Amino acid sequence: MVLANAAAAASSGAGGGGAGGVALHPSLSALPGSGTLQSLVNGLGAWALVAALVGLVIGAAAWALGVHSQNYQQSMVGRRAVLVSAMAALLIGGAPDIINFFFGQGTSLH
Repeated sequence: MVLANAAAAASSGAGGGGAGGVALHPSLSALPGSGTLQSLVNGLGAWALVAALVGLVIGAAAWALGVHSQNYQQSMVGRRAVLVSAMAALLIGGAPDIINFFFGQGTSLH
């Protein structure tokens, strides 16, 4: 009986928030430890940027050595490492904006 009432409320749109009767309002202050979690994510982002920098430096060195020794395969591996490291840094820097963009797109669905 309870399930039938919930299904009827969901199908009629009653209960507030969208067609399913539920709503989502993300808030960092809603749960304890959110500040610690935010600090953890910031630290992981810093480590990821350092890893991208190390990958870029090693890739650039491999690329240069491959070009100077006329080793096509080594130069291609170095070039790929440079490009992947640069893209990783781009995604790490843009991650909050990318997530917020898609969350905003999701909230505008009807």
